[in-house]
Amino acid sequence: MVEGTALEMRHGGNPIGGSNPPASANGQNNVYTVDIPMLIFWLIVFAVSLVVLVKGADWLITSAEKIGLSMGLSPFIVGVTIVGIGTSFPELISSLVAVFKGVSEVVAANAIGSNIANILLIIGVSAVVARRLVVTKSLIDIDLPLLAASTVLLLGVVWDKQITFGESLLMMVVYGIYLLYTILHDDSEDSREMKEMLPSRQDRRKHMVLEAGEVARPALTVNDFVFLAAGILGLVLGAKYLIDALVHLSAILNIGAGVIAITAVAVGTSLPELLVSVKAAFQKKSEVALGNIFGSNVFNALVVIGLPGLFGTLAVDAQTFAIGVPTMALATLLFIISGISRRIHLWEGAFFLAVYVLFIAKLFNWF
Repeated sequence: MVEGTALEMRHGGNPIGGSNPPASANGQNNVYTVDIPMLIFWLIVFAVSLVVLVKGADWLITSAEKIGLSMGLSPFIVGVTIVGIGTSFPELISSLVAVFKGVSEVVAANAIGSNIANILLIIGVSAVVARRLVVTKSLIDIDLPLLAASTVLLLGVVWDKQITFGESLLMMVVYGIYLLYTILHDDSEDSREMKEMLPSRQDRRKHMVLEAGEVARPALTVNDFVFLAAGILGLVLGAKYLIDALVHLSAILNIGAGVIAITAVAVGTSLPELLVSVKAAFQKKSEVALGNIFGSNVFNALVVIGLPGLFGTLAVDAQTFAIGVPTMALATLLFIISGISRRIHLWEGAFFLAVYVLFIAKLFNWF
């Protein structure tokens, strides 16, 4: 019931992803109150921080990409390094801040939640809207094995519910090998292909068809460096206040920080791609290359977890381990099967969405 500005809540069971509530002398669980004004305040901080974080990544990627091209770097190198890595900056920076603030369980939950949302939510909705997604570029030779290998490595690393320095170092080395191979690999056939990409963060306001090899060296302006600095500042401040809000919301609602990270943070950082993908599907642009999702999930599994793990042992909370990890494994398996078949049909997209709804329901103990 509501009394003043506080909402009283009774525990009928265990809190979501948190510790057991204290019991009274007669064996009944105590009542705790939710401070409504503080709840609203931190919800606003969470939303604003998420927007600043994602927008900061936008500005950083756009300006850094332009600076790199103007310096004579090849479009391919720029795409693999600046753009490829930059699209996961929100997840990476927020995970680093979480480690420094002592909430290391957010790291694994963030990365695993992002991988789940990328596959089940983004691909699921896109397939339902477009009725069929077609993989135009062969992903079987390199990307499928890399996605499978990175996922298996992540499953092995989190098996004991913690991620140590040695395991994190191994993940960074594996990603370094993957990045080096990607840079050195010369796929001339693919470079001549017209590719319609699933939009990455820097393209989220427009669905672009890119043809490799037709990029001129752009002229730099003062605004490019201003946006670069603003992007870095937005990433740092957005990540800081996002984690602050997450910790406070966790305490106010008595919900584990990992549960908030694996749902709200993961969906929030993926929402812009979801909106653009749906728009593209409505425009009947169904031939979507799925390489961006593969690359993003590999980066999340290896770097978003590996780099923060170099600064301290990472914990894996119970909800992420019991529900998130199996869901990520299932989602990745389904995605790999769909990639091999070169088609993702409407019914497959609907199944992806059903699995995601089940995942959310199990996290919040809806049934």
